[in-house]
Amino acid sequence: MMVATMFAALLANTLLGVPLFLTLIVTALVGFLFVDPGMVARMMPQQFFGGLNSFSLMAIPLFILAGNLMNTVGMTERLMRVARLLVGHLRGGIGHVNVVGSVFMSGINGSAAADASALGALLVPAMTREGYSTAFAAGLTAGSSLIGPIIPPSIFMILYSAQTNTSVGQLFLGGVVPGLLLALAFMIMNALHARRARLERRTTLPSMHEVFDAVRGALPALVAPFIIVAGIVLGFVTPTESAALTVFYVALCGLALGELRPLAFWRAVVETTRLSAAIFMIIGISSVISWELAYAQAPDRFTGLLEPFIESPIIVLLMLSAITFVTGMFMEEVSALMLLSPVFTPVALAAGIDPVVLGIIITLNITIALITPPMGACLFIAAAVSRLDITVLFRTIWPFILTAVAVLLVLIVFPGLITWLPNTLG
Repeated sequence: MMVATMFAALLANTLLGVPLFLTLIVTALVGFLFVDPGMVARMMPQQFFGGLNSFSLMAIPLFILAGNLMNTVGMTERLMRVARLLVGHLRGGIGHVNVVGSVFMSGINGSAAADASALGALLVPAMTREGYSTAFAAGLTAGSSLIGPIIPPSIFMILYSAQTNTSVGQLFLGGVVPGLLLALAFMIMNALHARRARLERRTTLPSMHEVFDAVRGALPALVAPFIIVAGIVLGFVTPTESAALTVFYVALCGLALGELRPLAFWRAVVETTRLSAAIFMIIGISSVISWELAYAQAPDRFTGLLEPFIESPIIVLLMLSAITFVTGMFMEEVSALMLLSPVFTPVALAAGIDPVVLGIIITLNITIALITPPMGACLFIAAAVSRLDITVLFRTIWPFILTAVAVLLVLIVFPGLITWLPNTLG
């Protein structure tokens, strides 16, 4: 009764357009009506602070700041030049640049929204000039932005780690192969579209000197992901220390290149503060709701419901994926991740599913929801930067969603693709 009433309150406020943070507060207050109304003043602040009292969560604003500084000091353009020289000569080359650019960008900020806005502004106009429809260009930009939270570093993986005590380093390694598979799938999709649309192909290949010069110019940005992942995996630094080191490294590169100005740095800090505050408010109140669900023994009851399927990890993952996907369609992604992870983890462990596999599957599901109507944030960003009516993108985005879902199904059937790299380097 308690869980059903809380869900009804959450759904009703969401449909009424109440701001997300207020919606979660109302949901938490409804839960306390069943727990004990007299406990609100004591337990709500305690659980709110407890949800934020995690050293690993400090990595989130630092990785966001690193991404903002990267855009500020011009590293994005340098990465785009490398991507253009590597794949720009292929048929539909500018579309491939979009995908490869997302792979490069994902190694810095771990945010799909940041990739969609940065790459969309640069590449959607370029794609339309080379014969792509605006709808396909916007769709590919939204689709390729999904790579950001999968290839490390990933804000979603840090949140999942904080909720489930799973190794961040193992999660980061587990995301590499799925992220590259996602990139490959979108590049195949783009190649097929380019062939059907008879897009022209560049006849001149880049010279080795051009490639070497571009790589040398983008080397500071290309090195950053290795600093992040290697430092964590080898045990030299924690995720938070790695994020701080990345901020220092990007800022130092910006000063060396003469691209980092005090005003630009301040703007990056302000934008980071704004986004981080929103994320941490959601984390805090989601922790209150998670405590209420645990008090109501919701995870145990959920495990009991799925007990007939426990012997089949694939079926369990499919069911958890369906729930996560639908939830992510109607709820902000950080909230969905924070609420579902504690409930799903006991089920996955009972079914013998590796926590790293569960983390990657949940992250990919949540990420796909970013481009799924009606509330996918990256859809609205792609529509805005391409000046496309959102209803048009709602109709044309489905092939990109299905491509991402196909990759998800491959990972569910073959979880070894996720665990191979963590086990190899573990």
